[in-house]
Amino acid sequence: MIKLCGYALSNYYNKVKFALLEYGIPFEEVFVEPAQDETVLAHSPLGKVPYIQTDDGDLCESQAILEYLAARYPDKAIFSRDPWEAAKERELITFIDLHLELVARDLYKEAFFGGKISDGTRALIEKRLTRHVAGFKRLALFGPFLRGERFSVADVAGYLNLPLVGMATQAIYGRDFLLDAGIDWKSYVKAINGRPAAQRVTGDRKAYIASTQAG
Repeated sequence: MIKLCGYALSNYYNKVKFALLEYGIPFEEVFVEPAQDETVLAHSPLGKVPYIQTDDGDLCESQAILEYLAARYPDKAIFSRDPWEAAKERELITFIDLHLELVARDLYKEAFFGGKISDGTRALIEKRLTRHVAGFKRLALFGPFLRGERFSVADVAGYLNLPLVGMATQAIYGRDFLLDAGIDWKSYVKAINGRPAAQRVTGDRKAYIASTQAG
């Protein structure tokens, strides 16, 4: 059985977990926090989570894991069986993970964790995100899902990462860049919230946060 290693606060851990749950792939969760000691580096070369442990060995990076799962379990149709649709799903995931969330991540220190970012960083991210959000809007259909009426694996990334972008920009700039661009991510997330996999991932994340606050 696949072992999913990481912790429930990580959006990329939750990306893999959501996919495993959504597509009915058995797995075991193993609590691991990011670390630079050999116990983690031996499995994930940068000490990041998530990574999975399989009979063939270890694998890190959430998108590489999704690609492995899609190839390992072709009957699950994680990506569309239509080549064009599958490519468009991958395109959306790339935009969400790399062009939106990874750029907005530099805001999290101040937006969520009580730190401070420089005025230069603030200005640079505003410029980049404004352009990237406009590009994403040209791709996403929101009908109500990213590719239209059908839920797809791209919505796993959208569900987890779009709220972070919206909340981080609201916290730093006083305005939600997604909402300002006409991307109603709140209604989008609400449309996905009814899925059992989404409920499980969100519930586990909230329980983890509550446990750390209580401690």
